[in-house]
Amino acid sequence: MGRKFDVLLDRVLQRRALRRWTLLAEGAEAADLPELKAMRGRARALKRQIDRVLHVAEARLALPRVGSHAMRKPATADWAWRPEPWRGPLPAPGLAAVDSKTEIGPGTTVFHDCHVSELTFRQVRNQRESDLAPFGVRLDVFRFDGSFLSLAIDLPPAAVEGLKLRHLIRLDTIVETEKPLEIFARLNVKHGPNVEQVVRELPLGEPEAMVEFDLAYTRMNEKRVERMWVDLIFEGPEMNQITLRDVTFCRRPRAEL
Repeated sequence: MGRKFDVLLDRVLQRRALRRWTLLAEGAEAADLPELKAMRGRARALKRQIDRVLHVAEARLALPRVGSHAMRKPATADWAWRPEPWRGPLPAPGLAAVDSKTEIGPGTTVFHDCHVSELTFRQVRNQRESDLAPFGVRLDVFRFDGSFLSLAIDLPPAAVEGLKLRHLIRLDTIVETEKPLEIFARLNVKHGPNVEQVVRELPLGEPEAMVEFDLAYTRMNEKRVERMWVDLIFEGPEMNQITLRDVTFCRRPRAEL
């Protein structure tokens, strides 16, 4: 009984608050400045709490679930990870005229050498049944007067813990483009003062692409590995829309012969 009364009371109070703020909004044009200033302060405080509720509700009620760790990976993988821009909402979900070295999300940075940037970034919500990642990243490239465009993704410390030459690093992506585009993935492994690099080309025209980097072909010093990152390099991106629906990484040991 008490619970039903509380729900009823909440509804009554909500209707009264809505009517009150409707009247305040209608009278804002005629309010004097001191009254309008006080009204603005109360509205901002209320808006902050409303935005918090909407942010959580929209994230939890939409599919796929925000923060989902579901991903395609081999059964033998000893580490797997999805970067934050594809896992959760970003504070700034979009940017125009993106400058080089702009961090669009934690550990995810855009690099280019354009004199005038006509590049925009937007985080999009994935809602297809086939999507495992809650979010995607979209790059719109208009006029492009530079020689390169790349997206650098820093892998977390767990990626290099216990890293051995017998490991394979796997990258899975779901890419959509307006027109065919060559995309290269470059793995960088810093060990001491040196950086080992392995480059792979993503299969052209295939939306779901997978490449593996075999560390056995590098001169990596297992005892001095410090960090690892991957550059996604887009060749000739002018007048193209690039949507990365998902980006995931995993690590697995090579099968013993």
